Amino acid sequence: MGSGFAADRDTPRGLLQTADRALLVLLGFDRHRTDWGVTEVAEEFGWDKSVAQRVLATLAHRGFLAADPDTRRYRIGPAALHLGRTWERSGSLRMLVTPILADLSALTGDTALLSVPDGFHIRCVAAVDGEEGPLRYYPLVGELYPAHAGATAQAYFAFVPEDRRRRLFRDRPMARFTERTLTDPDALERRFHRVRELGYAFTIGEYDAHVATLAVPVHLHGEPYGSLSLGGHEDRFEAPADRLPRLRRAAEQVERLLTGARRH
Repeated sequence: MGSGFAADRDTPRGLLQTADRALLVLLGFDRHRTDWGVTEVAEEFGWDKSVAQRVLATLAHRGFLAADPDTRRYRIGPAALHLGRTWERSGSLRMLVTPILADLSALTGDTALLSVPDGFHIRCVAAVDGEEGPLRYYPLVGELYPAHAGATAQAYFAFVPEDRRRRLFRDRPMARFTERTLTDPDALERRFHRVRELGYAFTIGEYDAHVATLAVPVHLHGEPYGSLSLGGHEDRFEAPADRLPRLRRAAEQVERLLTGARRH
């Protein structure tokens, strides 16, 4: 199954098999597999066609799938969008990743943040303060970081497909937050290419004066999802590369957590 979710094909004892089968079908969708037919589902999971048909029809009845009347193939339905939006606003993501951020912060002494895209910005969804205390006088969670300013945003936007990134930046004014903020589109694009080559971003004082930030991308199923970053006073980051192994391991933990992938 191409989704990357490490779901068992066999329902564990004590769980409801019918519900588990429906969830397996939903987890089978990804960017490579955008629709399913009854025969394909039956072959994929080793079910009778009648079982596959009932599972698909039930999901379509509740809006989790939508059936094409001409091709008789099923795609993700509007109920999935409802759940996705509810998930984003529920605080569940913050609850799940905070232990990972807490361990990362304890190991490095830095403030640890997970951020996800929000239009032309990247939004902090979870944060744990470092040993020096808060970086701001107000909570970091909910903070919007502009796409062009600082490592937290650059570690994500560098991995967005170039044509989409150029459309995003086209004819858009870029505010200067400090004397180090990059506002020249060509210079910024060179920075993005460099971040892609290195696999991480490191900046000092581009968004907050005297604050250094080291960030790596978080990918889900091969697509850029957000960034994981460490921040603190610039004096703490004389050797930022020393933090990279721990930061990358934490990013991998987040990726496994959010995709259900198991570590072998």
